Amino acid sequence: MKRRDFLELSGRGTLGMGAIAAGVLPTSLLSSCMAPHPELGFTGWTWVHGNAQRTPDEWRARFSQLRNAGFGGVLVNGGDTQLVSEAAHAEGLTFHRWQWILNRNNDQAVQQEHPEWFTISRNGESSLTHSPYVGYYKWLCPSRAPVREYLRSEIAGIAADENIDGVHLDYIRHCDVILPRGLWETYDLIQDVELPEFDFCYCEVCREQFEAQTDRDPFTMDDPPSDEEWVRFRWDGVTRLVTELADAVHQERKPISAAVFPTPTIARTLVRQSWDEWPLDMVFPMLYHSFYLEDIQWMGRGVAEGVEALSDRGTDIRAGLYLPDVNPQELARAIRVAHQNGAVGFSTFEMNGLTDEHLAAVTQVVDEIRAG
Repeated sequence: MKRRDFLELSGRGTLGMGAIAAGVLPTSLLSSCMAPHPELGFTGWTWVHGNAQRTPDEWRARFSQLRNAGFGGVLVNGGDTQLVSEAAHAEGLTFHRWQWILNRNNDQAVQQEHPEWFTISRNGESSLTHSPYVGYYKWLCPSRAPVREYLRSEIAGIAADENIDGVHLDYIRHCDVILPRGLWETYDLIQDVELPEFDFCYCEVCREQFEAQTDRDPFTMDDPPSDEEWVRFRWDGVTRLVTELADAVHQERKPISAAVFPTPTIARTLVRQSWDEWPLDMVFPMLYHSFYLEDIQWMGRGVAEGVEALSDRGTDIRAGLYLPDVNPQELARAIRVAHQNGAVGFSTFEMNGLTDEHLAAVTQVVDEIRAG
């Protein structure tokens, strides 16, 4: 299994009740947008790399296959937004723009103009110049107001595009302080503790803000990873950013979702991501069981944990499934398990990995679920 495969994951969607409470969306709009295809119920999605070299007819042909197999939406990164969205809409699919957020490897302007925006590890090195694990791991610090303003402006512009139906966030977290257990050997690491070179962010802004709250500097702590206030500070920094991005998208009367780590517990522990506290309309937990040396039943337990954590938020869970590690029969089983534990749909990474055999298996299991 290649590390890059894991890290690069990493109509209207359901609109959360938080937007109603905030006065952004009228109830009449919410009821008309409760699902991309309300008549279908349980629905599939897939992540799509939009820069693939396809003609409009080729996009339509592929999207037609998806629609016929029980898919209702696509999460598209890169490529020609208008061309791909028109093809998706022509075949009855919802089109959400999939956007990297805090990992800004390809944002050359920010790297050149604002190197101070990038996160600092506990050993004092910038992720811009000393990228952890892989060279494209370059992370912005969510504690900085200019970073949040920059990202909000970017997402607001995307949400305002009439070609898109919603916005999907990726890399909306800190760097992995601990990798999933199945990846330790790949990097010749034993991560049973939080190693300083992977522990972010200790920039001057984070330290100043934390010290203003607690009268303590993280750099002077005996054991920063065990300090509950410092851990919560990092969670809350990402949550504040998500809240601002969600507000920008909801102002355009569109839904917002995110690709997140498998469960609230795992997400908090591995990547400082408390996604069950976020004001999102949908979440797509990446239930990539092999990365955690687990089986398909583990996916069900992950879905159940997420459903319970989100029970009072009105946020839908769509289980994220990793195609390289499931044959068609296993994919069907994973979809069943996700549904049985409360997921309202699923998503596959990535569209090009869906073989005809996968699509046939999806068709059968989605038809069974919809038939009750």
